[in-house]
Amino acid sequence: MVLQKVVEEGQVEVTDTLIDDNNSAIQTSISIEIRYQALDGTVGTWNDKEFLETPSVHSEGDGRYALETDSLLSGHRQGSDISPGKSNQQSAERSFRRAGKGVFSAMKLGKTRPSKDDHRKQDEPAVLEAEDLDRKAMRQACGLEPDTISLASVTAVTTNVSNKRSKPDIKMEPSAGRPMDYQVSITIIEARQLVGLNMDPVVCVEVGEEKKYTSMKESTNCPYYNEYFVFDFHVPPDVMFDKIIKLSVIHSKNLLRSGTLVGSFKMDVGTVYTQPEHQFYHKWAILSDPEDLTAGLKGYLKCDIAVVGKGDNIKTPHKANETEEDDIEGNLLLPDGVPPERQWARFYIKIYRAEGLPRMNTSIMANVKKALIGENKDLVDPYVQVVFAGQKGKTSVQKSSYEPLWNEQIVFTEMFPPLCKRIKIQIRDSDKVNDVAIGTHFIDLRKISNEGDKGFLPTFGPAWVNMYGSTRNYTLMDEHQELNEGLGEGVSFRARLLMSLAVEILDTTNPEINSSTEVQVEQAPSVADNCTGKMEEFFLFGAFLEATMIDRKIGDKPINFEVTIGNYGNQIDGMTKPMLRRKKEGGDGEEEESELLQNSSEDEGDEDGELVSVSSSQPVKPLVTDRNYFHLPYFEKKPCIYIKSWWQDQRRRLYNANIMDKIADKLEEGLNDVQEMIKTEKPHPERRLRGVLEELSSGCLRFVTLADKDQHHSSRTRLDRERLKSCMRELENMGQQATTLRSQVKKNTMKDKLKLVQNFLQKLRFLADEPQHTIPDIFIWMMSNNKRIAYARVPSKDILYSIVDEEMGKDCAKVKTLFLKLPGKRGFGPAGWTVQAKMEMYLWLGLNKQRKDFLSGLPCGFEEKKTTRGQNLPSFPPISLLYTKKQVFQLRAHMYQARSLFAADSSGLSDPFARVFFISQSQCTEVLNETLCPTWDQLLVFDNVELYGEAHEMRDDPPIIVIEIYDQDTVGKADFMGRTFAKPVVKMSDEHYCPPRFPPQLEYYQIYRGNSTAGDLLAAFELLQIGPGGKSDLPPIDGPTDMDRGPILPVPLGIRPVLSKYRVEILFWGLRDLKRVNLAQVDRPRVDIECAGKGVQSSLIQNYKKNPNFSTLVKWFEVDLPENELLHPPLNIRVVDCRAFGRYTLVGSHAVSSLRKFIYRPPDKKAQHWNMTAKHLNGYLAMTNGAHRSRPTGEIVVNMEPEVPIKKMETMVKLEANSDAVVKVDVSEEEKEKKKKKKKGGGGEEVEEEEPDESMLDWWSKYFASIETMKEQLRQQEAASAEAEEKEDMEIAEGSKGQGKNKEKSKAPKEDKKKKQQSAPELPEKKNKQKIDELKVFNKELETEFDNFEDWLHTFNLLRGKIGDNDDNATEEERIVGRFKGSMCVYKVPLPDDITKEAGYDPNFGMFQGIPSNDPINVLVRVYIVRATDLHPADINGKADPYIAIKLGKTDIKDKENYISKQLNPVFGKSFDIEATFPMESMLTVAVYDWDLVGTDDLIGETKIDLENRFYSKHRATCGVSQTYSIHGYNTWRDPMKPSQILSKLCKEGKVDGPHFGPGGRVKVANRVFTGPTEIEDENGQKKQTDEHLALTVLRHWEDIPRAGCKLVPEHVETRPLLNPDKPGIEQGRLEMWVDMFPMDMPAPGPAIDISPRKPKKWLKGQQEDKQDTDVHYHSLTGEGNFNWRYIFPFDYLMAEERIVISKKESMFSWDETEYKIPARLTLQVWDADHFSADDFLGAIELDLNRFPRGAKTSKQCSLEMVTNEAELPMVSIFKQKRVKGWWPFVARDENDELEITGKVEAELHLLTAEEAEKSPAGLARNEPDPLEKPNRPDTSFIWFLNPLKSIKYLICTRYKWLIIKIVLALLLLIMIALFLYSMPGYMVKKLLGA
Repeated sequence: MVLQKVVEEGQVEVTDTLIDDNNSAIQTSISIEIRYQALDGTVGTWNDKEFLETPSVHSEGDGRYALETDSLLSGHRQGSDISPGKSNQQSAERSFRRAGKGVFSAMKLGKTRPSKDDHRKQDEPAVLEAEDLDRKAMRQACGLEPDTISLASVTAVTTNVSNKRSKPDIKMEPSAGRPMDYQVSITIIEARQLVGLNMDPVVCVEVGEEKKYTSMKESTNCPYYNEYFVFDFHVPPDVMFDKIIKLSVIHSKNLLRSGTLVGSFKMDVGTVYTQPEHQFYHKWAILSDPEDLTAGLKGYLKCDIAVVGKGDNIKTPHKANETEEDDIEGNLLLPDGVPPERQWARFYIKIYRAEGLPRMNTSIMANVKKALIGENKDLVDPYVQVVFAGQKGKTSVQKSSYEPLWNEQIVFTEMFPPLCKRIKIQIRDSDKVNDVAIGTHFIDLRKISNEGDKGFLPTFGPAWVNMYGSTRNYTLMDEHQELNEGLGEGVSFRARLLMSLAVEILDTTNPEINSSTEVQVEQAPSVADNCTGKMEEFFLFGAFLEATMIDRKIGDKPINFEVTIGNYGNQIDGMTKPMLRRKKEGGDGEEEESELLQNSSEDEGDEDGELVSVSSSQPVKPLVTDRNYFHLPYFEKKPCIYIKSWWQDQRRRLYNANIMDKIADKLEEGLNDVQEMIKTEKPHPERRLRGVLEELSSGCLRFVTLADKDQHHSSRTRLDRERLKSCMRELENMGQQATTLRSQVKKNTMKDKLKLVQNFLQKLRFLADEPQHTIPDIFIWMMSNNKRIAYARVPSKDILYSIVDEEMGKDCAKVKTLFLKLPGKRGFGPAGWTVQAKMEMYLWLGLNKQRKDFLSGLPCGFEEKKTTRGQNLPSFPPISLLYTKKQVFQLRAHMYQARSLFAADSSGLSDPFARVFFISQSQCTEVLNETLCPTWDQLLVFDNVELYGEAHEMRDDPPIIVIEIYDQDTVGKADFMGRTFAKPVVKMSDEHYCPPRFPPQLEYYQIYRGNSTAGDLLAAFELLQIGPGGKSDLPPIDGPTDMDRGPILPVPLGIRPVLSKYRVEILFWGLRDLKRVNLAQVDRPRVDIECAGKGVQSSLIQNYKKNPNFSTLVKWFEVDLPENELLHPPLNIRVVDCRAFGRYTLVGSHAVSSLRKFIYRPPDKKAQHWNMTAKHLNGYLAMTNGAHRSRPTGEIVVNMEPEVPIKKMETMVKLEANSDAVVKVDVSEEEKEKKKKKKKGGGGEEVEEEEPDESMLDWWSKYFASIETMKEQLRQQEAASAEAEEKEDMEIAEGSKGQGKNKEKSKAPKEDKKKKQQSAPELPEKKNKQKIDELKVFNKELETEFDNFEDWLHTFNLLRGKIGDNDDNATEEERIVGRFKGSMCVYKVPLPDDITKEAGYDPNFGMFQGIPSNDPINVLVRVYIVRATDLHPADINGKADPYIAIKLGKTDIKDKENYISKQLNPVFGKSFDIEATFPMESMLTVAVYDWDLVGTDDLIGETKIDLENRFYSKHRATCGVSQTYSIHGYNTWRDPMKPSQILSKLCKEGKVDGPHFGPGGRVKVANRVFTGPTEIEDENGQKKQTDEHLALTVLRHWEDIPRAGCKLVPEHVETRPLLNPDKPGIEQGRLEMWVDMFPMDMPAPGPAIDISPRKPKKWLKGQQEDKQDTDVHYHSLTGEGNFNWRYIFPFDYLMAEERIVISKKESMFSWDETEYKIPARLTLQVWDADHFSADDFLGAIELDLNRFPRGAKTSKQCSLEMVTNEAELPMVSIFKQKRVKGWWPFVARDENDELEITGKVEAELHLLTAEEAEKSPAGLARNEPDPLEKPNRPDTSFIWFLNPLKSIKYLICTRYKWLIIKIVLALLLLIMIALFLYSMPGYMVKKLLGA
């Protein structure tokens, strides 16, 4: 306010009195003078509206600052109509409202009121200072802006542009506790490096309580399973996401014994669900042993885990080649950001004490007990149970205590970071029969820890947590028991629990550590009483200003309201004894007791006349509003409540949360505004986004300054300190990023930036959620006859008072609209959709000592009514308010129309009317029959609406209007169809009724039914004050213009839309799949089209069975439609069946809600020629610049360069600006080159990659090559997007450092990209692979790629029947009763002449020129089914036996005998030919069934394809266009028409000039020239001239042809999801297939391509043996064994998939063999044979025959390295080398789990194909043919006593030879030294004596 004045007048003086700590004024006053100088020296006045309409009027400086400073901090602009005496804070709030913004999200419709006293709430000077700084900052910032040149690029708008704030978004139904369908699918692929010797591993998969097992693999450490498991659940989301997925590997489990656990891995379902695509794909889980913490990892398990909810679709990601997957470390099954080496940690959860528990046994029992035994105890035996990561821990039970004291800690041992997000803490009541939960609290680990580098381990408390649940009165069968389990929103306070949590990372090397992971419960030291803060007295005040819309089902008994906070105020079932809370500071506890008895209603207080809480209003009889609702007569007299309560003072936590919440609310509101602007196409949404970012950054900086002064009092927990630090870091960072982003927001970057800002919003909301509770939430209950009916729950932080404006709760001291709802499950479904009551309520919560201003926000003009005791005490709260001032208004509701309403009748239509509620009045519109898009065009006038309070308050914040839509039924009550909310535009009596605010504009309001949207309402609302002159001053209402509508007022002229004349042309094609109506078949249908009251009927179909198409194709009608396309009414399509005697029955209807895509806009004259091709021009124009001189103008040359196989991003021609040369591609020459290379067979590398022979290539080669290409493309796209993101992040990070650097930075990646592109083509050259022709593999349906083939023929689903009430069963599918095919075209009437004068214009067809005839046509449909993937298992064994069933019209093919046994990924490779007649048979259904020996076969899933749309589409989906044209081999042209014929036909149909084939391989079509090869080779190698290649080139680039061009469908394979009607919305697998169609009147096509699955190449013949053993080399003393033994393993091998194919029966009971595909791996093991005991395992090696280390030349070179670091060693493949010989190491794990080498083996591997093996047969072992000689084994077949020396030689000599020699030498040395010492003295003596 002050600022506004400053800027208007240039200078202002402010005088203010100072206040002391207690907020009372002191004598000192201060006076400040402020001057303002605009940058450019101008000072002008402004207002918002001006600004938004004409941004150009203002000079840059003035305008810009006006807007920029209007942010959270500097919002103190003020209208001059408010006296300067009002409190600063409120006036600020008011100015926000004026600008059309709620600082509060529209849902909380707060009302601001000025305070009644003139004290300022804060020192104004300080605020102004902040603003001056702000402004300086802005000036500097602007100086630096690099693009200040253009004003548009920096303009920021910070006021709401769209009027969206008038539409509060309130969804009524709680969604939390509702059960939903979920499916968890887990594929166990293989395990590696399992620790243990010779194991038979089985994997157990557990989800929640369900367990499933894989089969057992024998004696291997790396078993391969590839088994798929599906778990289905129907539970609420919270329950689902807390379920634990546990994968454990068990060793040697069989029927008799349970086996031993090798290792396990666990993670909760929520973690999987939060992954991208809700899945982990091909990831390795690390197995660890929970029993032994010190052990390392126990192996890896590779698996896929996916969690699908209803409506999620799972994309199976492509995977790069195998090598990437073998990189285990890089693909661990862990969410991003979790380190691969997770450590063990202890989680200590300390439970101290609880308070306020409800009684849990009925009092009858207690009375009996009391009578019998005389015991009088608390009726609850509580204990605490903690559940974490699938483990449970419990404290001890405290018998009979409402305030139990535990002081125990529960210790969990779990890997850190844990993969389970929530810890569940539950207080339970111990009972002999069954324990029940009293209350549940979840701690989200993400909120109490931070994983960043400055982060902290999870920590919590000691702090109180509040638990909520069902109402406190105890009943044996509590219907809301689920609420106590933590499902759904609690409806009452249950208890609070003091607890803390700490985490300690274990040092597993420490030997003292207890290595068990069992949950332990220990004693814990108690905490000091004041650790959670000082006890303070809080005061809660509430006033009920209005209670309307009370559901009449309640009955008309007196109604009252009760407000509770914790157990305070709860009179019915609060506590059985008072909460005796002594003040903790002094010893004056005793006197306090009496005053704390809450329920004592005696009016004596203590000395101060201190108050006793009054927590409920007086019961009042309700009055009738209308058929559905009551209201309470709260007119002049408004009841109040007040409650005193004691809580620990932890307001700081809530204050910080409030600041962040307010920033977030403002951000959310701004974002909604931006989106609304985009939706309604208002100009410059990017400016608004800049404003939003500006406010965000200033809000963040403000948070940092406010939170920084957080005083360090003793009760702050570690979490408080850490959270504060991290919030400050995050917000500071966010503020900087927002500033940077703001400078990057341009028109074209809008969308991406909007996404980034959405992320900010989520982050803010996450940060604002305070995990450590303080004051419990407030509950408001409506009671009728002392029974609890409905409630509202208000978070205490929202109404918490603070001196600092930003910290104040957003609804504190404001009037808030509350909708009461039914508790618990009663609120689900239709019952919860009716409003139970609508309340206008004022709430204030704060410290008792700050309660001076608690009435400040109420509407002015009331007197306080106090209890008799408090009469003369000014601070005593009133028990009711008596209003003396009231204003009289008239409300005008302009109800224009609604669209897309809910179908409430069985006909699939409704008879809607709207009911408008305002205060305690309601009115209805008329009922319109049988429509979902009613245009009421009706004005409802509410006269004499009385509102209490001062006039100006109403203007800024009028009450809310509720609009409900009902369906009128002839009998019974009207059905509820939806509800929406609005706020009127208000005109005071002293304002003029003139623009820009009046007359109000029509707007769309979203209608909600429960949580789902149910249409839109187009309406406007105005509230006009009736001044002293009575109604004559109001704008006049014109009477009804058309008398036939009776006394209904239409919407007046200024408000209803401006109309102009349009013509609507309808193309009637036909009707399809009509279902029976009332058991009678539809025989003679007709279509009625209606739009805005006008319409047209189709011709009658005489016999629907014979021909369901219409005889007359095009009809039209003229209609008046609004100029504004957003207001266009829907167009209704209705199909009726004409029966005998002139009766009609409605079959079904469809409402086209938006006509936009059917509007035809005539092209500009100037741009007419180019308008179609503008999209493609950018590239071409650059190219033609050089080329224009030599060619006729307008020709564009398209160069066809040979495409590099890897860089096939799209078939668009890449046009470089400089390449205007015409390149010829001569395919045959390329092939010559290849042949030369083949002959050379150049040495070295090339030998390994043998080229596939032309004859070996088949369709599958093409398919697999294409799949590789698809993966490559996906990979490149991913890389590109990742790079773009990186760049974006870099820019944001850099941006804050100034923009200069940025430019270079962004250049760098581009150069890199170029380099990459240049290097990419080199890849294929190395391998020198032959170029296999490819097809396009779409990993989705063809329809999604080509816009459903609705290029000119659209399909409209006809619906009939009610929409079901509960979400689960009401899929739209079930309501579809048929489809109407046709189209429409809408255009302004008169059309320009040139269209109608075009050659060949047929006036009968209007805009639909050149469409084919719709007579029946016979077509050969050829369906190719390639394979299915990820089918849902249908049998108990977790597999299925799938086969294909195809249905088209009367043809029904069931390919039952060719079912594929026990496969979830079957390869079908079949084609089916079906003859069909369009239009009768046009819907193709391909289903996959599960074959069962007994009983009926089950449907796994099916997919439906509309062949007719494909057949007639311009995209030519009849037969895909191949990449190349060849007349023989695997890539033969499939279409009976050659490319040149197709091309001429397309040119003729599209009226395109061409094709003109010229010399030198050129063809001209329209103004494009294409070039390409001109020769073709037949099967004998003869060359012929042909134009087909050229024609094909044009076809592959048909989308580049001006006007007529569109993308033609390439030769392809599409992937279609299989769906099962029983499990709607959840994919049951996918099917890869394609369809070709050939009209029968054309030449017949050739035979179908053979795509039958490849027979695996037989490599060897022989008996199928899995294990073969050598003989035993007995008594090897040296550790050498000589064998000379030959193994022969026959196996079937699939080259393309690198898999072995095995068929075998699963068990002796199996009916047939199952085909398995497993990797080719050879396992060699060495054993020690024992006669009597079990053989000992010595070591093993496993070789993957596709890539294994080359054997060492000698046994010396053979080392452990060959196994451990495979990465560096040269790898060979037996399938390329054919013969390999060498030494390989045997390894095993020693005691410490280290790999050690336990032997070496020399082996030769030789691979032969079946034919080779027959030519040179060889025997097993050493047998004929081709026998091996006996091994040379030393003769050690001795017996000990015969030949002891020999055995000593072997046992001792060879092994210890060197040792023995060393010992002998050492002994000799010792003897010599001894002799020397022995003889030395003698010699000495001799020498000395001179002997």
